Amino acid sequence: MAAQFGRRLRRGATTATVAAAAVAALSASQAPGVSSAHSGGSQEAVDATPPPGVPVTGNSPYYTDLPPLKTPDKPGTSIDLPATGAAESGIPATVLAAYKQAQQKIAGTDPGCHVPWQLLAAIGKVESGQARGGRVDANGTTLSPILGPVLNGVGFADIKDTDKGEYDGDARHDRAVGPMQFIPSTWARWGQDANDDGRKDPNNIYDASLAAGLYLCADGRDLAVKDQLDRAILGYNHSREYLRTVLSWFDYYKRGTHEVPDGDGVLPVDDGPDSSGPTPTPNPTPSPSRPQPKPRPDAPDPKPTPDAPGPKPTPGTPDPKPTPKPTPDPKPTPSPVTRIEKAGAVELTAMAGGEFAERATVRVKNAAGKTVSGQSVRFEIVGDTEARFAGAKKSVVLATRADGTTTTPALSAGEKAGAFTVRATVVGRSLPAVDFAATVTARAADAVARTGDKPLTAAPGAEFADDVEVKATYKGAVASGVAVTATMITSADDPAVNDKGPYFKDAEGKPVRTLAELKTDADGLLKLPKIYADTATGTFLLRLTAEGGVSVTVELKVEAPPAA
Repeated sequence: MAAQFGRRLRRGATTATVAAAAVAALSASQAPGVSSAHSGGSQEAVDATPPPGVPVTGNSPYYTDLPPLKTPDKPGTSIDLPATGAAESGIPATVLAAYKQAQQKIAGTDPGCHVPWQLLAAIGKVESGQARGGRVDANGTTLSPILGPVLNGVGFADIKDTDKGEYDGDARHDRAVGPMQFIPSTWARWGQDANDDGRKDPNNIYDASLAAGLYLCADGRDLAVKDQLDRAILGYNHSREYLRTVLSWFDYYKRGTHEVPDGDGVLPVDDGPDSSGPTPTPNPTPSPSRPQPKPRPDAPDPKPTPDAPGPKPTPGTPDPKPTPKPTPDPKPTPSPVTRIEKAGAVELTAMAGGEFAERATVRVKNAAGKTVSGQSVRFEIVGDTEARFAGAKKSVVLATRADGTTTTPALSAGEKAGAFTVRATVVGRSLPAVDFAATVTARAADAVARTGDKPLTAAPGAEFADDVEVKATYKGAVASGVAVTATMITSADDPAVNDKGPYFKDAEGKPVRTLAELKTDADGLLKLPKIYADTATGTFLLRLTAEGGVSVTVELKVEAPPAA
């Protein structure tokens, strides 16, 4: 017999009983990956103790919808609960990719944690309905903010502002932010840049999923152990009802999911895609150990539900006329983007091995000349270059901000000198591209000096006993990989190549007085090969010139040894 449920439940015996029944029924179904000894597959999970400290969400409200499930068709195992439908197993594509990426990254850095992506999906479902059904842009950032209630102590925790309103827009109190509902103080510690755009954004599902996974793995937890899994979840919200709800979705997702397009995910009951939702009613006597689950503050007006069955009409009595449903106002159609332009002229120049100090910024506008926010823009690197965006990417897609602008992430130069182009195009529109010229210059030094001051002398026909070593620097730091040329010159004022006096030897042992293609090592040092003297005596000059135009001149003396 099929047993399904998914209604938003209020705090009380009903919530606890139904959620516990969900976990029990899922475990009883013996679905793959569900175990009573691991992964919170039993009701004993609720005995776990929350970890100390402020929870990730500040005990903000959460969605209490529960998953549909099937139980064995045996006496006493069926549960008659409301249904939400099999579509609940669908997870929006970008959101699902973020969960799986977080699992993969953590498996590489903390393999002993065993964090499953289904656990992140369960938390994401309970915290934000999978980012409001996957309403994210191509880069994974929510199309509109997802904010919890003001944590001002009225029905919720009292958490004073910690971010000056940077993330939650409130300079007096904190609010939970984004699809995984981090309060700013927790994000300050756990925030990540998982999509390599140069920003740690709690509104980005990639960043938030990785941060949530790392938090769950804190203190050396092994989430394959039931008690540690339960304690980790309770660290997110100090509520046993919350724990039961997350575990029910965790077990449900482990039984199978499928990918759905972004924006097409099933929204929680009483939620919708285009409403900021009602303000939650505070609990006048909140309990710190059992906070009241309430509807998300960003949830819109409740969806209409079918009328409950009532008494049949008396024969002969005409059916009452159905109340016509109000026709919703048509949503305004956003004006399409017709132009992309540079937002300030910049010169993109960097030295090989470094990063570009400037970044390309563009602005998009519609036909009325108004800026357009939330528009996806693709930046790509064009040309023969080793330059890459953060994460070794040649192209990235970013959404425009409220002012219609967007900026490339960090751009590293690579080692190959030369010119290339950073090209910006509007995704989904055939508009002329905007090109930014970029140049990578060779590694250079602004100073070069000899590391010792010992006189360099040799007898005619002999080799110099001491080596010549120099150090190159750039802006006071070591300059590694800088090209250096060493030349025996005739004089400081007329640095022509000398045809007599000290010399180097080539691979065949022949005298040469110029060495090119020398480079400083990782410490900015360069030690020259052995130098030999011919029969000429006197003081000779050796000049070393580094890329960047700086040089140092070294004296070499060839004199006969004193008479015995």
